[in-house]
Amino acid sequence: MPWITELLLAPFETAFFGRALVGGVLAAAICAIAGTWVVARGMAFLGEALGHGMLPGVAVATLLGGSPLAGAAVSAALMAVGIGWLTRRARLRDDTAIGIAFVGMLALGVVIVSHSASFATDATAILFGDVLAIQQGDLLALGAGLAATAVLALALHRPILALAFDERIATTLGLRPGLARIGLVALVTIAVVASYQAVGTLLVVALLVAPPAAAAVWSRSILGTMAGGAGVGALAVAVGLIASWHLGTAAGASIAIVAVLAFAASSALRALLDLRPRDGARPAHATTPTTDAPVRVAERSAA
Repeated sequence: MPWITELLLAPFETAFFGRALVGGVLAAAICAIAGTWVVARGMAFLGEALGHGMLPGVAVATLLGGSPLAGAAVSAALMAVGIGWLTRRARLRDDTAIGIAFVGMLALGVVIVSHSASFATDATAILFGDVLAIQQGDLLALGAGLAATAVLALALHRPILALAFDERIATTLGLRPGLARIGLVALVTIAVVASYQAVGTLLVVALLVAPPAAAAVWSRSILGTMAGGAGVGALAVAVGLIASWHLGTAAGASIAIVAVLAFAASSALRALLDLRPRDGARPAHATTPTTDAPVRVAERSAA
């Protein structure tokens, strides 16, 4: 029907909405690659922490008139190095090291921001993003981020897979779980830095976790989860942008909400199918269809 076509395509007739769509899809692909490992490893807090950890670098870069993206990359890299040092040298658990680095970097960012009375608007953009402001240069940066994420994920596939499955097995097989842990932090760092322009540091976790989690309940492999997560994320970007156009809502927040709803719908559908009797018998795995999905994906891939 013509009105449906108009409803769906009208927003993308403008150049800035087209760039937003392309940039959002690239960010979704980056987040799907890194997010699959985050879901399998149970480290969603890492993405949130790195998002906040970028604040000092972005604040300094903005106040000095530099590139916020470069500042975010430097700040996130320093935080990633700090997390690695705390886990190796101080022998802290991953979540403890992440929490300490998160609080320290966030506090430093707040101190820096508090010295600038004109920083409120910039801070809002950092926290909630502005996908509609994506420019050609941002698309190139996202493309480079996607390439770097794919290469790193491919190079460290076996070590990270073994780490997600069982760290003791990774050590036994000589797959260097310490290197795998650093590689996982690097993947998430690239994803967060590359995507914060699209959805902001507070909402980037939605693309990092929700689409891969939605795909994990259906997929039988890590690569399948990555591909499915990229598809779900791209759909969330398109639907979120269309909704924001017609409803007058914030584009980044709309994308995040759609991503979360996609996970809820995927989980509900999986639960309904698992609860449906097959040949008069109820499946044994019908009780918790979503909570152990990432573990099952890692186990099947390891096998």
